[in-house]
Amino acid sequence: MLAKRYLKSKDVTKVTFYTPASLDAEDVYLVGDFNGWSDTATPMKLLKDGRFKVVLELESGKEYQFRYLVNGDEWHNDWKADKYTPN
Repeated sequence: MLAKRYLKSKDVTKVTFYTPASLDAEDVYLVGDFNGWSDTATPMKLLKDGRFKVVLELESGKEYQFRYLVNGDEWHNDWKADKYTPN
């Protein structure tokens, strides 16, 4: 799930990425074209409710592709994202 907040002071959007609470994970990384598809650059923080979360400032007006890497070997899509592009 995504939450977006558009900033008036800069041409960026604060995007909060959340995994579902039902995801049984020890660690999750956000991997996408905004971080060169690095599987270690953007770790997500575990919340008390079982979800993982990370907040990024991304350039406004662009589309980004991403996936969640769970426990180092499971790839998950965000089915509530704005758009889905098949691999």
